[in-house]
Amino acid sequence: MIKYTFTSEAVSEGHPDKVADAISDAILDAALALDPCAHVAAESFVGRDFAANLGEISMIRRDDLDTAKIVRGVVRDIGYDQPNEGFCWNTLHYEDRLAAQSPDIAMGVNRDSPESQGAGDQGMMFGYAVRETPELMPAPIAWAHRLMRRFTAERKSGRIPWLRPDAKSQVTVGYDEFGRPARIAAIVLSHQTTAEPDMDRVIRPTIEAVIRDELADTGMIDGETRFYVNPTGRFVIGGPAGDSGLTGRKIVVDTYGGSCPHGGGAFSGKDPSKVDRSAAYYARYAAKNFVAAGVADRCEIQVSYAIGVPAPVGYRVDFFGTVHGGASEEKAVELLKSGEIFDFRPGKLVAELGLTSPKGWSYRDTTNGGHFGRDSFPWERTDKVEAIRSFFDSAN
Repeated sequence: MIKYTFTSEAVSEGHPDKVADAISDAILDAALALDPCAHVAAESFVGRDFAANLGEISMIRRDDLDTAKIVRGVVRDIGYDQPNEGFCWNTLHYEDRLAAQSPDIAMGVNRDSPESQGAGDQGMMFGYAVRETPELMPAPIAWAHRLMRRFTAERKSGRIPWLRPDAKSQVTVGYDEFGRPARIAAIVLSHQTTAEPDMDRVIRPTIEAVIRDELADTGMIDGETRFYVNPTGRFVIGGPAGDSGLTGRKIVVDTYGGSCPHGGGAFSGKDPSKVDRSAAYYARYAAKNFVAAGVADRCEIQVSYAIGVPAPVGYRVDFFGTVHGGASEEKAVELLKSGEIFDFRPGKLVAELGLTSPKGWSYRDTTNGGHFGRDSFPWERTDKVEAIRSFFDSAN
């Protein structure tokens, strides 16, 4: 019996806001490759035949950072390579308005040791994990991202040659009385195409077949699942030619699809001294390990900071009544405050996750498919499980 439904959406790498995110994080990757201590807050704006960067960047070898080359390379890699579409890598106009970071901010962040490094800003960050999918992510956002990754692969491989880069997916999941996913009630997928294919005879049947194939292993699609494919009837004008894009406008897509609160700060374009990003990653790391350890089936962690201050000013843990084995939220907060298993001081968490020198992943990788739920990211490790179990065993 379905008690309620929950919906999440995802967007493709060709969505205008995601183009902006990818540009911002590609600049961050390049800056950190030149200077692991770089301070970056790169905002991007894209529109019809136009791209610009604003924000702050302070680093050594600044003159070696060719932002115009980076921007054009990102746009080309995404697939905007047709000048007649209104946004193309080699015809767009580009402006670089990046300036140096404020010395007032740098004064609180630049310290002699990781222990004393202050937070790059005030704010609250959330981490979340739930036992709904193998990656311990909420099912609606996990499956919406899967669809976008699949259609990106279909487009870039040429298997569906009439797909263009801009797309959005949406998955509505029905939950039973115990709060478990029971079925997929509805799927919405809007995908930019070329003008040639027939909507009813080619586009909709092809896209629905790919959706069914991609999510078949969930066992959640049934005879009553509703499909809405390009419901307006036409989606040819897309990407930045159809709508402007800005860094940081897809924070719910980037995180948990609305299943968990968001602290308000965007991720992309920010170096890891900004706890908006790095502490949100670390909070996910802690929440995922709590769930993986069997402490609870669902975990939400909030941590908050004051700018320039190393230690968090507040912690909160919520297990939503799904606790196992005598664990408690109070004991979980005690564990986090102790710093024995998870050290939330900015300099320490950045070092532990290797956030200034990514290996096997890049910040740009986070912009397409969500920042959470993929094993390539170090904050998705579950290497604290035994330590967590030992802590709660000794506490009982």
